[in-house]
Amino acid sequence: MEEPESQEITQEVPAQDVFIAPSIHENDILAGVSYTHCSPVPEVIKDDLSTECVLGVDEAGRGPVLGPMVYGLLYLPLTQHTSLLAQTHHFDDSKVLKPQVRSNLMQAICTPDTDLYQSCGWATRVMSARDISSGMLKPAGVYNLNAQAMDATILLIKDVFAQGVNVKEIYIDTIGKADVYQKKLERIFPTTMITVAEKADSLYPCVSAASVCAKVTRDAALEVSHQAYSSSGAPADEPKASGADAWGSGYPSSAKTVNWLKGHMDPLFGWGNECRMSWGTAKDMLEAKGNGIKVEWPDTNDDEQARRMTDFYITASAMEVDDEPDDELATWYGKPVPASTF
Repeated sequence: MEEPESQEITQEVPAQDVFIAPSIHENDILAGVSYTHCSPVPEVIKDDLSTECVLGVDEAGRGPVLGPMVYGLLYLPLTQHTSLLAQTHHFDDSKVLKPQVRSNLMQAICTPDTDLYQSCGWATRVMSARDISSGMLKPAGVYNLNAQAMDATILLIKDVFAQGVNVKEIYIDTIGKADVYQKKLERIFPTTMITVAEKADSLYPCVSAASVCAKVTRDAALEVSHQAYSSSGAPADEPKASGADAWGSGYPSSAKTVNWLKGHMDPLFGWGNECRMSWGTAKDMLEAKGNGIKVEWPDTNDDEQARRMTDFYITASAMEVDDEPDDELATWYGKPVPASTF
């Protein structure tokens, strides 16, 4: 899995008092359910749906073993793209911004009467660790991370169009080959100018703002997940440790993350919905000698157990006896199958 450079790990750690945005659906996070949150369309756009808008998309949490991957989207009037986001509020790639700075920016986006709230609409898709692993561990037809990410991006953009927003330009940080990804999106959204580029979160202010929405939502989701551990069995008067203190950034290269995984592993079930079981870090810990309990499942490839329903159907050729065909109505639903077949 991809990870940031070592010098960026510190910036990946959540703020101590991260802003809990409306995109945090606590029950879904604790249940390991993926979900989408969309803000209301800003009044300045809603009052005149012909307003041309620019939209950016970026993700947070592609590489961690703990917590969700979150896709963020932000749109605003095209005329305010640079002036509001870059010149007034100095948005940048969320990994470059200090944790408290990005938390404060997200709070401003969500606070009525601020210029960001009045002009910007946003959305997030929280892709749970459980669902990511479920897709990647399918025995057949693996749903890989790139495919999951692309589907999340398309879903978010479609939701904005469904609200009647006049999106004229879209900027996206690439997944894989930029040209291939861009051509696919152009087929889906043929009337919109689309740019897919590497490091788009540093090049286009709307993508920078989208990365902040994604990153702060992920940070807060990690905090919610950790509180389920810190509140269970802890004395009421004991201060609760934050997720940042306990498990760090959630990346496999973080010592705090690895130590937390080692100290909270169930030998049979591993971890809860906050852990990506498909990651090598988790699998290696479970499979290490003496750590996990080995489970042997029945062989489902056994011929007698793997019979298909269609194996019991009668073909047209089998329904003819010698030279005399059967009565059409009598064999309309097939012939009786002898008990010995079962």
